[in-house]
Amino acid sequence: MISAILLVLSMGGADFQKQLEIAGENRLEIEQAIREVPESQKAGMAWLVTHMPTEDLQTLTGEFLLTNCNLAYEAWENAPWKDQISEDVFFDCILPYANVNERRDDWRGDFRDRFLKVVESAKTPTEATILLNKSIFNMVNVHYSTERPKADQSPYESIDAGMASCSGLSILLVDACRSVGVPARFAGTPLWYNESGNHSWVEFWDDGWHYTGAAEPTGDRVDESWFDGSAAKATKGHPKHAIFAVTWNESEQHFPLVWLPEVKTYGAVDVTERYAEEVQSEQIPIRVRAVDKEGNRAVVHAVLAGQDGEPIARGKTKNDLADANDHLTFNVNKGETVTVFSEYDAITIEANDEEVVTLRSDVLTQSGASFIADQAWRAKAKQIQQNRQEEMTNRVITFESKEMPFWYTTYGDAPFGERSLWISMHGGGGAPPEVNTSQWENQKRLYTLEEGVYVAPRAPTDTWNLWHQSHIDPMFERLIENMIVFEGVDPNKVYIIGYSAGGDGVFQLAPRMSDKLAGAGMMAGHPNETKPDGLRNLPFALHMGADDSAYDRNKKAVEWKHALEDFRSIDREGYLHQAVIHEGKGHWMDRQETIALPWLASYERNPNPRRVVWIQDDVLHKQMYWLGVEEPKERSKIIASIEGQTIEVHETDVQRITFYLNDALLDLDRPVYIRYQGQELGSFQRIPRTLQTIHDTLRDSYDWYSASVTVDLP
Repeated sequence: MISAILLVLSMGGADFQKQLEIAGENRLEIEQAIREVPESQKAGMAWLVTHMPTEDLQTLTGEFLLTNCNLAYEAWENAPWKDQISEDVFFDCILPYANVNERRDDWRGDFRDRFLKVVESAKTPTEATILLNKSIFNMVNVHYSTERPKADQSPYESIDAGMASCSGLSILLVDACRSVGVPARFAGTPLWYNESGNHSWVEFWDDGWHYTGAAEPTGDRVDESWFDGSAAKATKGHPKHAIFAVTWNESEQHFPLVWLPEVKTYGAVDVTERYAEEVQSEQIPIRVRAVDKEGNRAVVHAVLAGQDGEPIARGKTKNDLADANDHLTFNVNKGETVTVFSEYDAITIEANDEEVVTLRSDVLTQSGASFIADQAWRAKAKQIQQNRQEEMTNRVITFESKEMPFWYTTYGDAPFGERSLWISMHGGGGAPPEVNTSQWENQKRLYTLEEGVYVAPRAPTDTWNLWHQSHIDPMFERLIENMIVFEGVDPNKVYIIGYSAGGDGVFQLAPRMSDKLAGAGMMAGHPNETKPDGLRNLPFALHMGADDSAYDRNKKAVEWKHALEDFRSIDREGYLHQAVIHEGKGHWMDRQETIALPWLASYERNPNPRRVVWIQDDVLHKQMYWLGVEEPKERSKIIASIEGQTIEVHETDVQRITFYLNDALLDLDRPVYIRYQGQELGSFQRIPRTLQTIHDTLRDSYDWYSASVTVDLP
């Protein structure tokens, strides 16, 4: 509709010409508004001119309209909740300079200056409305009074009088809301069910319509007021006893002005259903349709699922051969949260009102990908629970011919699904089995936690490199999966720690498993050939006795400390570390290293970092966060980042890279650009989400990707 208006505007078509003819002698003012409005605001001005009342077309100046339009866009575009407000909602509930027939005041700039500070802490339209309703009436010294000069006072008429009726108060609050980018509209009833009088109040948009009484705040709550009991008895469709909200959109219903009953200028929406009580608690019909990219209805298999993701009902949507109002219908208990999903899309709703849910039939959407990933993880977790019960009972992880016994205990009372996991590696190394087993027993008691699942595995071998051989990575990955499923570990709260030879393991495992970890704590170990470059996204604690000189551990620790400091000074968003050299301490630090545990616990994994530094070890991996290689090579390097819609490869010696993407990293519905060392390598109008990518990359409930693209570097 808006594009059509713009076309008419630019072409001087008949529909727009009609507005100019109505303007009569004021035509030049309207033409000025159309001519001088900035390109970015043309849609708004077009909407305003084609929806404003006849009297305004004949009296308002071009300057008034231009100023109003500019300030309305400024309020919308600078509101923290801007992305939640559609253009249609903006047009009808922020852009208008008036509500009904009140005097046309130039209030918008003044109100923004007065009230913007009131809402500076607000993060949602609801918070902003509550703050305004609590504050502005005292600020402008306007209060309710039946002695007010008239019912339909403009904001400045109310301020000048110092009093207003419910109508004047509501107009003032609506305008205050609009001045700071909160969509708001005038609402009320001409006559309560018991004919005790009329009333007006304010509705505002925050992911749906809500209401509040002007100058009648109810603490920090909305959608409740003294008139709730009366509103519950309103009658939908009744010209006097229904509840209406003003709209400047085209409407067959007019808003009844109690003070000017003959005026039918202003449109209305009958919103009675939002306030009236249900006659009985019954099921709510949820109607489902599917459309392709052209908007044509399509037949798809749709499923209704409960909050647990389990299917409740199934059916097929209708195509355009069916009546326009003939839809697949699911009946849902009032207030129940359900998800309607198909192969490509999923929409979750709370069933409070009858509604039509529209699914995409041809492309996997963001919400569809999220739901499918959630379902895929639930299925995987269920399979793990069925297939790995024995290894959890025996407490032994097996990989190929190796076995890794493990012991664990749980500290604190974090809810299932929110627990942290600490994998604590013992010392020893190239020693007889009984020595390493003794070290394992010691590791079980070495640390205690405020909260978390503390796991002490026994190394599968008794070699010097017992914690960084190639079988450790898959064994740890399996152990982490088991603890997520069986013990309710949060995948974003997994930590590895180790002492002595266990510290050697931390040095090696942390860079090559950083995408699976929230933090790593190295105590009294030796890095061997490993470098700290790959720790960019992993908080790393390093603790070493200053006198721990065997194998130059102390010197290596100092080198790492300085290297991490250097990396951090260059990359302020990466390389978080706690590096402590404990003076006067040797290999045993008298538990001074335990300060690492609360420090590590303060961090959680970010499964979607914007910058990745990946250096392969001698144990090779095919994926690190959103980077993938099919043929990994020892010590190869990739440094890449994502900024906006652009993927940049800064440095690499790899020729073919796969980029795994999701909507947390960038907007997959917009073009994506790939650059290599400052030069554009390619652009993609759309990288499609696919079910296959989700299933191929799913590692836990947070770690998955929905799209991928492989490129060859020059």
